[in-house]
Amino acid sequence: MVGDWNYPTAIRFGAGRRRELAEACRALGLARPLLVTDRGLADGELVAEVRALLPAALPHGLFAEVTGNPTQAQVAAGLACLRGGGHDGVVGLGGGSALDVAKAIALLAGQRRPLFDFVDDGENWRRADPAGILPVIALPTAAGTGSEVGRSAVITDAGKTKRVIFHPRMLPALVICDPELTYGLPPELTAATGMDAFSHCLEAYCCAGFHPMADAIALRGMALAAEALPRAVRDGRDSEARATMLAVSTMGATAFQKGLGAMHAMSHPCSARFGTHHGLTNAVLMPYVLSYNRPVIAQKLAVLARHLGLSRADDAGVLDRLLRLRQEISIPHRLTALGVPADAAELLAPLAAADPLSALNPRPATVADYGELYRRALDGDLS
Repeated sequence: MVGDWNYPTAIRFGAGRRRELAEACRALGLARPLLVTDRGLADGELVAEVRALLPAALPHGLFAEVTGNPTQAQVAAGLACLRGGGHDGVVGLGGGSALDVAKAIALLAGQRRPLFDFVDDGENWRRADPAGILPVIALPTAAGTGSEVGRSAVITDAGKTKRVIFHPRMLPALVICDPELTYGLPPELTAATGMDAFSHCLEAYCCAGFHPMADAIALRGMALAAEALPRAVRDGRDSEARATMLAVSTMGATAFQKGLGAMHAMSHPCSARFGTHHGLTNAVLMPYVLSYNRPVIAQKLAVLARHLGLSRADDAGVLDRLLRLRQEISIPHRLTALGVPADAAELLAPLAAADPLSALNPRPATVADYGELYRRALDGDLS
């Protein structure tokens, strides 16, 4: 019963609160922020509106070259933009990819070391000069990764391996959670990002470790998501459902300070090698990993079943509820539906086993176990 527990930063939550951006910059002493956003948002109304919220007295730059599964090269380009423009802070606007790149740029702003010197492994974060880390304001436009309340960033290296960069001061200094920023997210992305938030709660709750506060947050997050996510998918302007899912996203990322597991260990190489959407990949893999872990987490799943209000309050009831939720929001049942080749198990299994998150899975998994899990997920076999 030992653990290191940390909780999120200042969050301004509620519809319309994006309009407080200029005041938020001033509160942090920012005079020349760099706005970092997704390439897909760059020419849209949302970015134009947010830029208009920064008056002439707050001159800002724009870096809008972030894509899904962001790369080391994108971070380097953003860092050059920040240094070239003399910016003193970063505003991240977008999904988890944009927020991760924003945090990585802010980390590197005053460092002499390269990005991957700060991979989350032991005490690597102590290599950074904390005085060289710039403040970040995060405005999420999707309810999924919870990157806005995280102290890390997932960046793909040149070898197509996802690496987790960590420093405690990467945590955004201020978060503006405005559910209206998520209204434009289409149904399929609402489903994928929402299931990512659900996966964070589920894996954090099930993984090894002692963290009762994270467990409590995760349980409540899953109960909220099971009710709100289908509504948000059906009606993207359901303000209550959108706000609830935005809260669930922050809850999932808060809970996974406890850890994650095989689902994310398997998802990382899929998205790095085949470009699959991270949240959607987690959603497809979820029941297969849950089935694998059932022998050692049956008691936890019985507690979860009660929190979900299920008539069958056991592990089988949870699995059935998860399958019905996926069907309701049109999540595919097989990895092949995401473009993962049918014969990819042999390639992916050792990569999943080597992922640091594998060590926290409640049931140990070998390369052979991961190979079997991938084959089941590729074939749609839950037997």
